[in-house]
This record gives sequence, C-alpha cells and structure tokens, in this order.
Amino acid sequence: MPSDADATADIFLCAIREVAARDYSPGQINAWARIDDRAGGAIRRGSRPTWMAELASKPVGFTDLVPDGYLDMMFVHPEYQGLGVASLLLDQVEQKARELGLDRIHTEASITARPFFERRGFRVLKGQQVEKRGETLSNLERPQ
Repeated sequence: MPSDADATADIFLCAIREVAARDYSPGQINAWARIDDRAGGAIRRGSRPTWMAELASKPVGFTDLVPDGYLDMMFVHPEYQGLGVASLLLDQVEQKARELGLDRIHTEASITARPFFERRGFRVLKGQQVEKRGETLSNLERPQ
C-alpha cells in the first residue's frame, strides 16, 4: 500500500545496510541501499500482492509477488531477523501462488538471502552480476 511506503523503505534500507553488509563491500552497499523514487516503489508494490509483517503493530518485514511468480522483494528489519518473519512472509507468497495456479516462484536473491531460500526449497539456477549505480553486485537467480 502506498501508506506503507515509509515503513517498507526503512526495512529495505536497514536490512541492506546492517545485514547484507556482511556479504557486500561498502561501495556495493552504498549503491544498493538507496531509493531514488519512493512514490514509484509504492505504486509498484500496490500493483501486486504485497504483505507486511507486523509485531506489536510495528512493521518488521515485507514481501511481494509479481503475477508471473516473481518474488521481487523480501526484506526483514535487522532487529527481527531469526524470528521466523521471512518464513511467515514466504508462506503467504506460496499460498497466493497456489491460488493463482502458478507452477513456480522465482526470485533473484542476494548472497545474504541464499541460505534462507535454499532451506525453503529454492535452488540456484545461475549466478549473475547486476550493476547498480556503477557498482557490480552478485546475486542468484533461483526458482522453487
């Protein structure tokens, strides 16, 4: 929802800066952890099924699903990592995919997210290099 734009932006930026920083260089993190068009991001999320996880009414994670089965974004705030938030979010994505009759869910996951997705049955299809603001980041394309 557009009203969730600030919460999702905060979760996105904190997760990258504090969690993904273990696997990416400072330059890569600086290039990735930026939002150039907050309103456009809110419109994109509003155009597809999107879920927000809350704990005591505080947003702690979010995810979405593009109609073709592409899981575009899944981020959990660093303070709430390891509590099962991502698993609950992925459960919602999987349920929606079944409702839509999708054969598979696919994503382009960060190196940091790899162990989570593999535990959930995703497999690496291929590694790839993505350029963001002059920095090259490695990620992994993976279907479930």
